Amino acid sequence: MGEQKGRDHLAAGAAAHSRGDVAEALRTFEQVARSTTGDLRTSAIINAASMSDELGDHTKAVDLYREALAAMPADAIRMRPAALVNLSQALQHLGDLDGAQDALEQARGLLAAADDQGDLRVACLLSLTAVAMHRQQWAHAADIATESLDAAVRFAPALAGHPLMNLAAIHFETGRFDLSDDFAGQALEAFETAGDVNAVAETQQNLGIMHVRSGRPDDAEPLVLSSQTYFERAGIGHRAGIGSKVLAFLAEGRGDTERAAKLYRRSLDYFRTSGAVLDAADVQTRLATVTFGEGRPDEGETLLAAAFDTYRALGLGLHCAQVDFWHAALLESSLTASETPDSAVLGRATALAVPAAIAIDAVRYTLPNGRQREQWNREIADPAMQLAFRLAYASGDARLVADLVEAQCAGTTVDVGRAGHRTLARLPLRLPDLPQTGTTDTEGSFKLGAALARVAAGAGLPVPLPPRLALTSDGRIALHNSIAVAEERYRRAVRDDRVVPAW
Repeated sequence: MGEQKGRDHLAAGAAAHSRGDVAEALRTFEQVARSTTGDLRTSAIINAASMSDELGDHTKAVDLYREALAAMPADAIRMRPAALVNLSQALQHLGDLDGAQDALEQARGLLAAADDQGDLRVACLLSLTAVAMHRQQWAHAADIATESLDAAVRFAPALAGHPLMNLAAIHFETGRFDLSDDFAGQALEAFETAGDVNAVAETQQNLGIMHVRSGRPDDAEPLVLSSQTYFERAGIGHRAGIGSKVLAFLAEGRGDTERAAKLYRRSLDYFRTSGAVLDAADVQTRLATVTFGEGRPDEGETLLAAAFDTYRALGLGLHCAQVDFWHAALLESSLTASETPDSAVLGRATALAVPAAIAIDAVRYTLPNGRQREQWNREIADPAMQLAFRLAYASGDARLVADLVEAQCAGTTVDVGRAGHRTLARLPLRLPDLPQTGTTDTEGSFKLGAALARVAAGAGLPVPLPPRLALTSDGRIALHNSIAVAEERYRRAVRDDRVVPAW
């Protein structure tokens, strides 16, 4: 194939992608890669890798990107950072966050010396945002997303929808739903203006997911169905898997568990085929919920164990804690439904719930301001702590209940090193009433840990991880065993090294 003909075929592949025919675009780019040499061939390999990634074949995409990087000359100032950014996206789909971060740092270093690659700077920042979001580093993600939006406005206005959607997702995850809806609406409008049909469908799906999670299923379903039709027609397996998962969740909410299970399994097939291990683990957790509800707990246990193993292998400790919390909640539901509750099951549920709650609660201390800490506590940490409290109380473990109460009543200390002149604060709080087994009230007096966070919300006081509480003069630490389990099981710190007396 001659050079001009090869360029014409590259243009034809790009046109196929623009009209949504991703599979045809892949075939065209592969044809060019087989028939040309030099930069033209390298460009075709990169484009084929991008199409493979979009179609859900992430392993193939990684191999192609690495082949292109090996083939291109060292002075390919524009092509190399572009390939590295795209490689990072495929690695993220495979759950290799360290590899993705490394590729992006290489790209960022190359782009720092370039004067005319604003669009690539935006793409690099977008991918760095995505890595931070995968790791649930919300404050860092917000900083990079804001930087990427500034770069997009300056260098690549057609890409502005992407950082806007990232900001929508970040604000949603940290509980600022009004801001989230606003940014998502701006993103959808930006993509429609740019004529980017792929991004419009992705944004519809993302917005639909936000509506589902914020309790607006009727608003969500039309958006998800519209995007699902596009993704299935275009053969975009990863996104079709996401859509199937969301539609399954909606069916589950309507009580149609048979349809929900079918859609979850379809979603799991999409993700397994594409190698999207993080998404597969999430679906396994959802499918476990259905199997528990249908009276097949052994199948549910297997699915949850597989999800936990995936997250642990990837170093995602908070995800592991969330799986344990969900597992404990499902066991509690089984106990509640049983006429003769099994004490062994109660013990397992308690052993899962307490370390998970400690780890989930500790996350709010890493958030940058009081409002976000309070939101995390109210929406995520407080339900986890209530579950731990209920199970500990039901199991009759008086020491564990007392330790949970003491830890929650200890208040929060202000980080003097970052707060300057402010002093340490310990807020005395009254003990909560013991909750009845099965109670799910989130408005009661058990929301003790949020107290100082609400005070700090106005000033944005920085706070460290809570200290370890010495309960007796001989140094017995509250929740010592559960803290140790949490830090070993989830491989993350949940308490500061300081030890303070509780009296």
